[in-house]
This record gives sequence, structure tokens and C-alpha cells, in this order.
Amino acid sequence: MITDFENLSEVGGIQEICLRHVQDAFGSQELLEKEWQALRYSSCPHYEKALKEYEALLKIFSDHKIKVHFYPSDPSLTIDSIYVRDASIVTPYGVVLCAMGKPARACEPAVAKKFYHAHNIHVLGEIVGSGKIEGGDLVWLDRTHVAVAHSYRTNLEGIRQLQELLGKSVEIIVVPLPHYQGSGDVFHLMSILSPIDHDLLLVYSPLMPIVFREWLLAKGYHLVEVPEDEFLSMGCNVLAIAPRKALMIEGNPKTKHALEACGTEVITIKGEEICHKGQGGPTCLTRPLFRA
Repeated sequence: MITDFENLSEVGGIQEICLRHVQDAFGSQELLEKEWQALRYSSCPHYEKALKEYEALLKIFSDHKIKVHFYPSDPSLTIDSIYVRDASIVTPYGVVLCAMGKPARACEPAVAKKFYHAHNIHVLGEIVGSGKIEGGDLVWLDRTHVAVAHSYRTNLEGIRQLQELLGKSVEIIVVPLPHYQGSGDVFHLMSILSPIDHDLLLVYSPLMPIVFREWLLAKGYHLVEVPEDEFLSMGCNVLAIAPRKALMIEGNPKTKHALEACGTEVITIKGEEICHKGQGGPTCLTRPLFRA
């Protein structure tokens, strides 16, 4: 049984990663056309184009010798299940199964649980009852400090239960998110914060609470700012596949340049179908499991 994630971080070199293949999540053009409006996608994804985008993503992981695991498909899931980050959280002591704030995604954690049990990965616990928490609202700053948003997808009861599971050795920094575009919008902590290195964060400060931003600066983090126009094109949703090696959606040249100016190697993916239309970037598509 795998119980200890000793190299837990958001920036160490990814060794193993969990995904849900676009074939299993999107299924077919017919399924996409059936579900996209109810799930508040900006428009209907094109299935064949989505397959090509996803294969390009998989090639990047293969080129970097990252072992890829796929969560299983299940008839209870929707096309949103491609965004696997939200259903579970990797902690120093095992995996925590989330309770989704978006009702249509309620079945995703139970399907993830089957995967973890099949692969002998310890499930530390589950968020239950009235508690809600989604993985996109959580960022590990180091092994003993984790930032968790209080948002429309993550409530205080969910945060309380997570703290109980983690115990006193981990401090949760609660980050209250603004109303922004309302309860139906996709707005997580990782919409405005992506770790790039142990001391380097990509941020969108206009939607960041002052007290949290000042806390980060006091801790010595260097903040790379995303401009407003590129925040809207998900320029702040960036996956560190290793320290200062980042995966981002193409079409955000100012953010790309700012990261490169800090010594970051930036790899871009085309994400019109698998990212933009469902408002889920590289972090949303992935659940890193083990890092170096």
C-alpha cells in the first residue's frame, strides 16, 4: 500500500500523472452536443479536433518520460470528467476524495476511488455530508502549508474536514475568493495561482485577496503577474512539470515571455477544444501523482 508521498509538491519533476483520456470523457460528438450547454461550456467541442489536441498533450508527457495512468470511464460521468484535478487531492499521507461543488460532477470522486484502490494507493479519507471541496481550489506551497480557497465550489465545512484529515502537521491557509462571475462560473484558486518553482508563483493579482498576496510576499515568493487579457484566455492556468519548466495554453505570449524572463522553459499546447470551451487548463486536465 502506497501511503507516503514524501516528495509532495506542485513543482517537482512529475514522475507519474493521472488523466482521463478524452475518448473516455468526451465519448463522441453526439455526447458533446448533448451535454455542453447544460455544463456551461462556451461552445460545443469538436470531437476529432479534441482527440488531436489530447494526443499532442500525451506526447509531451511521453517525451518527458512521465508515466501516465488513466482513470476509468463510467456511465455516471459527464464530459466535465476530463478535468481530473477536481475529484481528488494528493496529500503527504494519501489521497483525499473530494465532494464536488458542481452537482453534475458528483460521481467523479467515487470513480477515482476505484482507481486508487486498484493501484494500491492509500485513500486517507473523503469529504462527506455538507462538506464541499474541489481539487482546483487547493495549492500546496510546501509539505506543511496548503492554500485552500473558500469559493462557490469549496465551502468551510469541506475545509474543516480536510484539516481534520491532515492533522496539526499541515497548516491550511484559507483564501476567500470573490464573487467574480457568480456561482455558475468555473473559478478556482488555480484560476489565479500556479506554482512554477519553490519560490516562484504565476498569479493574477486583481482577483487575489490582499491578505493572501501579502502573506505570499512575506514568505519570500516572487510573483509573476498575468495581464488581464491573458487571464481571460487562461494564461494563469499553468502546470509545472518540473521546477521552472511549465506547460501552458498557446496564445498567451506576454505571460510566456514573463515566465521565460524568470528562467522558465515554457511548453505550449493547443487547447481550443479540450481547454478553452470547458474552461479547464493544463492543471485542470491533470492530477500529478508522484513528483521527484
